[in-house]
Amino acid sequence: MRKEIPENFIPFNKPGLAGKELEYISRALEAGHISGNGIFTGQCQALLEKELSVGRALLTTSCTHALEISAILLDLSPGDEVIVPSFTFVTTALAFVMRGARPVFIDIRPDTLNLDEDRLENLITGRTRAVVPVHYGGVACEMEKIMEIARRRGLTVVEDNAHGLFGSYRGRPLGSIGELAALSFHETKNFSCGEGGALLVNNPELVERAEIIREKGTDRSRMFRGEVDRYTWLDLGSSYIPSDLLAAFLLAQLEEREKIRAGRRRIWEYYYRNLGPWAEDRDIRLPPRPPPDREPSHHLFYLLLPSSRIREKLILHLRDRRIHSVFHYLPLHLSPMGRRFGGEEADCPVAEEISGRLLRLPFYNDMKIEELQRVVNAVKDFSA
Repeated sequence: MRKEIPENFIPFNKPGLAGKELEYISRALEAGHISGNGIFTGQCQALLEKELSVGRALLTTSCTHALEISAILLDLSPGDEVIVPSFTFVTTALAFVMRGARPVFIDIRPDTLNLDEDRLENLITGRTRAVVPVHYGGVACEMEKIMEIARRRGLTVVEDNAHGLFGSYRGRPLGSIGELAALSFHETKNFSCGEGGALLVNNPELVERAEIIREKGTDRSRMFRGEVDRYTWLDLGSSYIPSDLLAAFLLAQLEEREKIRAGRRRIWEYYYRNLGPWAEDRDIRLPPRPPPDREPSHHLFYLLLPSSRIREKLILHLRDRRIHSVFHYLPLHLSPMGRRFGGEEADCPVAEEISGRLLRLPFYNDMKIEELQRVVNAVKDFSA
């Protein structure tokens, strides 16, 4: 059971209300429909489709489940390969492993910490079926080159956009570029309903089957639309549809998207502006500003410290001042499961080196200026 946040403690993340969350939950209860595919689910999906310019948005119970649906749509067979960055959350790879695929781990760029597109072509074999770029921290991968390689080599691009909702790449919303994309609405994300996700389908040929897979392998959605008299079992699938209570909460967050985006931009800029000179004097790297042709989502803010020893000292230093800071991903290719898929042979030196030095600072939507000042002052008080 999670403990309550102590007084004067600054957590790494804190969920909050942005607008009409409680009102919408009450409306869902009053309407008598709190299971999946209710009114609020439909409104969330319509909003995402319009704002992201995607063909179909389907809410799911998690980003993991959106990736799992993607893997089923690919009709993967044992021995097929899917290229994923080593520096990512485990389910970026696991969703495809569950369908029998072998993950092929690719290294990251040292600047954005995104998949290194210059390494992509050399990892493609006759068994490669897909590549999964992860927009780390909500900063776009080099999608033009990734898409060009994928088209030329016959690969499907599945965007893992857990961090990047409402970010963009050269005028295109993240999640609208690959054939498929996955979003996360976990409580640590910019827009949250506690647990949730969405599958974005940009290939019209995949929409009908995606609906069937999401609805336990049945055409139940078609029945609800009056297209068939009864539904039946047609395909693989599972129970991937979230409660309309969660969709009600999420809709309120999505409606306040500009306020949330502006608030997160303010937090990111405060950290960058106030820690920049301090970091430069100490050989500490901050996340880079992306180029003008891409808009980030401002999902996180990190310090890249000179060594893992210094990182651990800073974590303890901040903890003593009642501030919670955390590291991030451990390279998947070095994990016990990653090694089972030949991870020890993966050439991912940047992921290995970055992982031990990266420290994320507290970052949540309603973070107050006084809290930001406390974090910055505590960081500046640190002596390695």
